Amino acid sequence: MKRAFLFQLFVIFFVTVFCVLGTWQLYRLQWKLELISEITFGLDSKPIEYSNSLKKNYQRVSAKGKFNFDEQIYLYSLNDSGNPGYDVVTPFRTDKNQNVLINRGWIKKELKGSASINFKAESDSEIIGLLRKIYKPSIFKPDNDISNNIWFSLNLEDLKEATGEQFNEFVIFLEDNKAKTPLPKKISIDVPNNHLKYAITWYAISISIIFYYLYFRRKK
Repeated sequence: MKRAFLFQLFVIFFVTVFCVLGTWQLYRLQWKLELISEITFGLDSKPIEYSNSLKKNYQRVSAKGKFNFDEQIYLYSLNDSGNPGYDVVTPFRTDKNQNVLINRGWIKKELKGSASINFKAESDSEIIGLLRKIYKPSIFKPDNDISNNIWFSLNLEDLKEATGEQFNEFVIFLEDNKAKTPLPKKISIDVPNNHLKYAITWYAISISIIFYYLYFRRKK
């Protein structure tokens, strides 16, 4: 009798866990669909003048101003081929005296600190790019190595400590088809979206456990 009761608890526990996982995947699916919609809108949008009050994720923006290469940071990143390197993130002060971060693109590790990656940007006073929100890093991200200028996340408090400037929670991803070094990041709607498949899998496991439980109970 005790064993049967424990077995029932075992079934209830795992059915509940797998149903929760399935439901969580459905929430993730809804979030991913909204994200794809935002990206689609952004890629089709026309540039509007950047302002710190602008909070539209993936909006295409334009800005005139000046780069601050002295406070440039290097964000560890993989390119499309999976090779390690850095995203070059450069503070930019607009003509309206507003600070914003510009992700200028990816470089190889050996180019970190090289003056050559700033050559073209020195002559540019107007930029166009996609505005993207800075999300909190996962707990698995290492801490930023500020002293060696090796970053793993855009932490706003760390940025203020390193640069002495306050930034908002958005960064502009530079769009420049002619740029090669740094190579601007390509943003598209082709983002992984397997949440529905995962949800069906978790629900199917839950149903299978229930069927097996009913089968063995009836057999017994």
